[in-house]
Amino acid sequence: MEFVGDVRVRIGFFVWEYPPALVGGLGTYADYITREYVSMGNDVTVFTLNPGNLKTREIVKGVEVHRPLIVDASNVLPMFVTEDLKKWGTNIRMFNDIFIYNVLSATKFINSTIKKEGCNYDVVCVHDWLSSIAGIIAKNETKVPLTFHVHSTEWGRAGGPGSEVVSYLEYATAQKAAKIITVSHAMREDLSRHGWPDAKISVVWNGVDPERYAPNNCKAEEVEAIRARYGVKPDEKMVLFLGRLTWVKGVGNLVQAMPMILEEYPKTKLVILGKGEQQNDIVETASRLGISDKVACKFEFVPEKERILHYAASDVCVFPSTYEPFGIVSLEAMSMGKPLVVGAQGVVGFREQVISSGPDQNGVHVNGGNAADIAWGIKEVLSDSEKAKRWGENGRKRVLQYFTWRKAAEQTLHIYSLLQQSQELGDFRIPDLEKLPTK
Repeated sequence: MEFVGDVRVRIGFFVWEYPPALVGGLGTYADYITREYVSMGNDVTVFTLNPGNLKTREIVKGVEVHRPLIVDASNVLPMFVTEDLKKWGTNIRMFNDIFIYNVLSATKFINSTIKKEGCNYDVVCVHDWLSSIAGIIAKNETKVPLTFHVHSTEWGRAGGPGSEVVSYLEYATAQKAAKIITVSHAMREDLSRHGWPDAKISVVWNGVDPERYAPNNCKAEEVEAIRARYGVKPDEKMVLFLGRLTWVKGVGNLVQAMPMILEEYPKTKLVILGKGEQQNDIVETASRLGISDKVACKFEFVPEKERILHYAASDVCVFPSTYEPFGIVSLEAMSMGKPLVVGAQGVVGFREQVISSGPDQNGVHVNGGNAADIAWGIKEVLSDSEKAKRWGENGRKRVLQYFTWRKAAEQTLHIYSLLQQSQELGDFRIPDLEKLPTK
């Protein structure tokens, strides 16, 4: 896809997480892509959540950021919302924050930036259901075309139907949007299977900053300090997992794979970085298997600089997800020149990033739901250090060719520019709840 270089756009960008309030991959995406848009001469106005301690309006690296202050209505919402939402229990506060953020952001976007300040936006983009309410309101109140960026879905995250309210918001926004952009072909196929309008869906891969994620940027003493922190000796291999510690990431199966790996490669240590509901299970599983001394965990969100050092310190990076629409962590590891073992069954975008055979191979595909298969993949990398090094080099070459933020921005802006030029944006109505697909 070729970007029409002389077209510039003003973007209303709605995303739940944005620096410095980062939670996961969506925030990383939003941080990098908005700065890339601005560096290419476009105007970006971000509307995001305010945890209560941030400015309500500021310019961050050329990006205008609005963070409306929210209030707690969580004890009011259950009075008039659906039974499904009442089941959220204490999580109703999360829905409260999302709902209030959406309404206040949409109000500020329409009444302040458009009507009062006279800003003319070319596109409104909303990211996942977390900002879909604002997108629907903006579509109802303005003529600005709406683009729905889908990074994951409720049925995928939940491993089943999940929340009826969230599923409805996702499907309703898909119908209302002029365009849907998702992160992988695997994800596009999944959306189509669930009855989403296929003709609207385009795929744009995410990216990484290869100048920041570069092996040569890391000092040897800092890398060695990371290995020493986890007790990884010079003659040992460090296997790295980084991500949210939730069941779809396959980290539990990775821990169960370790005894099979240690049988052949006893000088191996698994380092796990991240937070999530599986923290206790990871510790208990390692203890039950008698490998606690071979599994080191850091249960916290790691800043980017430290994350880069962890990649540099590792010998192989493993991401055995069973649901991963894209997965930026694999790109980060590839950019750092590391061989990969990735889950490739189910709705997983890793298989579009990692080449598993041939002269351009940069890793191994495994079934993330099978501990034995994960063990096999890791042993494939550990069996030949020269081969592993070559795979790492191939991975960085692939990043430079296909997976930079500039390429992601160019392709997304091309889609936005086509919306600008279109005279038939459509008037998609929100479907009735009872018509929501169940398969």
